[in-house]
Amino acid sequence: MTSPLNHLPSAKEVGTYDPDTLASNFSDLHPPLTHRQAMIESQRCLYCFDAPCVEACPSEIDIPSFIRQISENNINGAAETILEANILGGSCARVCPTEILCERSCVRNHDAECQPVLIGLLQRHATDHMQFDGHPFKRAASTGRHVAVVGAGPAGLSCAHRLAMLGHQVTVFEAEQKPGGLNEYGIARYKMTDDFARKEVEFLLEIGGIDIQYGQRLGDNLELAALHQQYDSVFLGLGLGTSRALGLTGDEAPGLMPAVDYIKTLRQTDDLGSLAVAKRCIVIGAGNTAIDMATQMARLGASEVTLVYRRGVEAMSATDHEQEIAKANGVRMITWAQPDDILLDSQGRVAGMRFAKTREQAGQLTATGETFEIAADAIFKAIGQGFDSSSLKDPTASELAREGERIHVDDMFRTSLPNVYAGGDCVKPGQDLTVQAVQHGKLAAHAIHQALVAKQEAA
Repeated sequence: MTSPLNHLPSAKEVGTYDPDTLASNFSDLHPPLTHRQAMIESQRCLYCFDAPCVEACPSEIDIPSFIRQISENNINGAAETILEANILGGSCARVCPTEILCERSCVRNHDAECQPVLIGLLQRHATDHMQFDGHPFKRAASTGRHVAVVGAGPAGLSCAHRLAMLGHQVTVFEAEQKPGGLNEYGIARYKMTDDFARKEVEFLLEIGGIDIQYGQRLGDNLELAALHQQYDSVFLGLGLGTSRALGLTGDEAPGLMPAVDYIKTLRQTDDLGSLAVAKRCIVIGAGNTAIDMATQMARLGASEVTLVYRRGVEAMSATDHEQEIAKANGVRMITWAQPDDILLDSQGRVAGMRFAKTREQAGQLTATGETFEIAADAIFKAIGQGFDSSSLKDPTASELAREGERIHVDDMFRTSLPNVYAGGDCVKPGQDLTVQAVQHGKLAAHAIHQALVAKQEAA
């Protein structure tokens, strides 16, 4: 497939190319704690009973317990405590917005002279340094039941692992050629280094009883009707597969592409210097994907990176921490402006964008009538992902009740079809967080297990 950025120069041709600097720009954003640092930090924890940090954790990790175990130099114990609740605890330690979840709830915040305990870095320390002789969790006796999981992202992998623990056989159907979902394809490269996503999946699969089939896309070469008939239960961890359109003329012009597509390419390349780089680029959006895109383009050598959002800073979904990362990398942020027109050059390629200034009036976003233009060689859309309805086009799948564009589930993650469950970003309610997807998968696995056991006992 021809890339919308093929006409742009590579990172090697932009600015002063230095492979060592480029490699450094995509090294670990937050260096891990040393053993000594981890011991000192763990001893700052008050090990609260009914700890508010646990309540704030979507995957319900027993945070005081694992931190106490670190302080006692029981790294394997700490890791097992984490992984019992969140089998993808290593990746969540890297990408979870701990600053607005567990760390914001830390009681240390109530002391003006203290900072919250660095829970995310301590979680990473435990999962990075665990040394088990084998997989820490053992499979229960075989139930003789076989469950299909669609999607090898965080929700699907979490569900598959817990089902395998409970004694079921699991087959995972994945559209891509690698497992991991957003952990593999959609996270900023400097947040997930050293091929960690692959290593974590390999560790997860050590439980046994899980088979992954690649190149299997629901709605293409895989139908829900067949899975529904052939397997005892089905779990859908489909994620959000489409990028929303700007709805402007020129939406397909060379130089304009979804940010997630570029990030995917960036994460999979072995040669950062070969990546196409826009000397001047615009990123449309206000979430973490927009921040990731803008920051990475700046680190690749772009001289002007502008992030534009239609509302004010206070409405941005990217955390303050993420925004500071972008600013520290020279990203310019413009708020209260929305795309009005895509500017093209004589060859039909992106030359910039016209924006309409906005304001909020009686709770509604309105244009002020003023416009301005920003020159750019590329525009990256990071205005949200949508559910890919084409995955549910077969007659059986089309019967699934929907809530908006996403799949409707009850509090047991059951869909409107018997024996079909769903979780992660493809369902409502959803926060589009890796840690929440992991929790959905885990809870759905328990619901599936209970239903299968009940059916077996009734028989």
